[in-house]
Amino acid sequence: MSLAVLYSRALNGMDAPLVTVEVHLANGLPSFTLVGLPEAEVKEARDRVRAALQNARFEFPARRITVNLAPADLPKESGRFDLPIALGILAASGQLPQQHLKDYEFAGELALTGELRPIRGALAMTCKASKDGRAFILPRSNADEAALVEEAEIFPAGSLLEVCAHLAGQETLSRHVPSLNAEAAALEPDFSEVKGQTQAKRALEVAAAGGHSILMSGPPGTGKSMLASRLPGILPLMSEAEALEAAAIQSLNGGFRLENWRRRILRAPHHSASSVALVGGGSNPRPGEISLAHHSVLFRDELPEFDRKALETLREPLESGRITISRAARQAEFPAQFQLVAAMNPCPCGYLGHPNGKCRCTPDQVSRYRSKISGPLLDRIDMQIEVPALPERELTQDASGEPSAAIRSRVEAARQLQLARQGKPNARLTSKEIDLHCQPDAAGMTLLRQAISRLDLSARAYHRILKMARTISDLAGEQQIAPAHIAEAVQYRRFGSL
Repeated sequence: MSLAVLYSRALNGMDAPLVTVEVHLANGLPSFTLVGLPEAEVKEARDRVRAALQNARFEFPARRITVNLAPADLPKESGRFDLPIALGILAASGQLPQQHLKDYEFAGELALTGELRPIRGALAMTCKASKDGRAFILPRSNADEAALVEEAEIFPAGSLLEVCAHLAGQETLSRHVPSLNAEAAALEPDFSEVKGQTQAKRALEVAAAGGHSILMSGPPGTGKSMLASRLPGILPLMSEAEALEAAAIQSLNGGFRLENWRRRILRAPHHSASSVALVGGGSNPRPGEISLAHHSVLFRDELPEFDRKALETLREPLESGRITISRAARQAEFPAQFQLVAAMNPCPCGYLGHPNGKCRCTPDQVSRYRSKISGPLLDRIDMQIEVPALPERELTQDASGEPSAAIRSRVEAARQLQLARQGKPNARLTSKEIDLHCQPDAAGMTLLRQAISRLDLSARAYHRILKMARTISDLAGEQQIAPAHIAEAVQYRRFGSL
C-alpha cells in the first residue's frame, strides 16, 4: 500500500480554498474511485487520467485506487484536478519521487494524449498559492495570466511528461516571466467623436474623477450609449492591487483578457439578464456582472426595462462595494466596487419633451414607466442628468469636441488629489470622512441648506452632493468647496424628482 498527497486549488469564490488530493493504492480488484463531492466533470477525470498515463508510457496500476479530494464538504468542479490526480497515482505507485510534491501546487486539465489544457481561475488560484509560500505548476496557456502575481513562482508546462521530468530532476521547468506592456494603448472610442452634449460630457468628467454613479435620461438617439461607452477612456489606470483584484474575479469565469490589464472595462448586460446573471450564483457560486465590473464600469442601458428584482440587487453593492451570495449549501462573498452608468428614456415612447412634440404618452403611463425605478435605488445614484435632443445646427456640423486624452489628464490629476488626501475616490467616502474632507465654506453651506429645503433632499442626497462638490473642487484644483461647486453638484441631483 502507498499514499501520495498533493495540493491543488478549488475555485469557489475569491478565497480559492486549498484542496488536498490524496491517492491511496490497495490490493484487490482493479477500480478507480473518486470521493470528496466531485462534480460530473471531476468524475470524468478517471478516463482522462487513465488515457493520459498510458499514452505517456506510464503504467496504470491494476489495483484498487481511491482518490480523496479534501475537504469533503467542499464541492469540486472542472477539470483542473486532472494533473494532481495523475501525479498522485504516479507517486503512490512509485513511478515518481514524492519528496518535492509538498513544495508545489498543481492544476491542469489533461488531454488524452497527456497534454495540458488551459483552466479557468488561474489568477485567483495563484494569488492564494503565493500567499501560502508554494510554487505553482499549471498549463503553459495560463502562464501569462498567473504571472501577473509578481511574487508568485510560476512553472508552466505543456504536458504531463514535462511535469514528471521536473519533479524527477531530469529536466527542470523554467520559471515564467511575463512580457506584458500594461501601458499599451488600446483602440478606444474617443469623446471628440461626440457632437454637442457639453453638459453631459462635463457630468461624465465629474463622475470619472470621483468614481460617482450616474443616470442619463433623454430621447432615443441623443448619444446616451455613445457617451457611456467612452467613459472608460477617461478613467485613470488601475493600481497594481486594483488590477489584480479585478483580473482575479474575471479569471473565475474565464473571461480575463491580458490586453485589459490595469484598464477599466465596460460591462453592459442586456436588460433581459436575470438576477443570477447580474449578482452571481449557481450551486457553486460564481461572480455575476456586478462583480465582473469590479473597479470598472457597469452600464445598464434602458434601465426601466430590467426586471424590478434585478434592479433592486444594485442597492446593497452600491453602498457596501460587496455582494454576498447565500445558498443552502454554502455562502460566497465577492467584491463589487463598480461605477454604475445607466441610461433611460423619459417615457415609454421615449419622446417626452422632444422638440418634435410627437409624444402621446399619458401622465399615468409616464408615471408607471418611471416608477419601475424605485426611490431608494434612485437616491443611491449620485448624478442624475438629462441628455436632450441635439439642435439641427449641432447635429449637422462636424464633431470637434475635446479628446479623451485631455479629459483623462484632468481626471487623473483630480483622482491623485483624492488618493493623497483620503486614500480613496470621493464616491467611497463614509459619513465621518465626508464631515472631515467635504465641508464647504459659509456661503456654500448656506446655498446647500436652501437646496435641501427647496428640493426636499434626503440625508443620502445631502451626502452625495457634498461628495460631488468635493470632486468638482478637486477638478478645479481648489482646497475649499465654494458656492459654485455646491451649485453645480446640486444641479446633478435635480433630476431626482422623476
